Amino acid sequence: MNQKRVVSIGAHALDAELMGGPYLIKAAASGAKCSFVHMTRGERGNKEKSPEVYGKQLETEMAAVAAVMGADAFWIGYPAGNLPSPEQIVLDWMEYLRQEQVTTVITHWRGSLHPRHILCHDTVTEAVVRLRREGMAIDLYYGENCEDLNGFIPQLYIQFDDAVLETWLAGLREYELFRGGVLTVPYYDYYTTMAKMRSIELGILPYAKAFMVSPHEVEVL
Repeated sequence: MNQKRVVSIGAHALDAELMGGPYLIKAAASGAKCSFVHMTRGERGNKEKSPEVYGKQLETEMAAVAAVMGADAFWIGYPAGNLPSPEQIVLDWMEYLRQEQVTTVITHWRGSLHPRHILCHDTVTEAVVRLRREGMAIDLYYGENCEDLNGFIPQLYIQFDDAVLETWLAGLREYELFRGGVLTVPYYDYYTTMAKMRSIELGILPYAKAFMVSPHEVEVL
């Protein structure tokens, strides 16, 4: 696997870290430069705070979360609810991935209940396809997300241990959203349980994270 420059791209704050956290933690520990990339901040998602106030909070949290996991954070700059055309988003992804010389991309699977997750999947995938045609060698994986499970079939498993789990959770807790201060989604329960279940599927205790890849192969890393 080509892991010199690894990014996990999510539609909103928290998505990239939930999908790619353990992968990026392990890649960073092996010497790769890693980034959590956000299409939007998701600043309209807090009913108790204005988008301006919550957006700034999320930017601070993004950086703090990434730092705990040995990575950095980047927001491409789109305000929630006011995105450019899909074609422009593709071009912006291409510019970012080309400039950063990215070798591995993680993003949303398309089988999602959230339109922004689908848009992120479509535009990131198209950007990678076009860059491959230019000659860039980029691996593309789709991370498991509790909102993107329609048709999600695990094809690659990343094994990780207690230390990686604790680093992942410590980073995620930097988000008020993950701690339950914004929504009542049981993120902690879901992702810790799935880490155990995915490891049981292959008998690779204690934890594993599932991804979709192409071609369809099952690997244990």
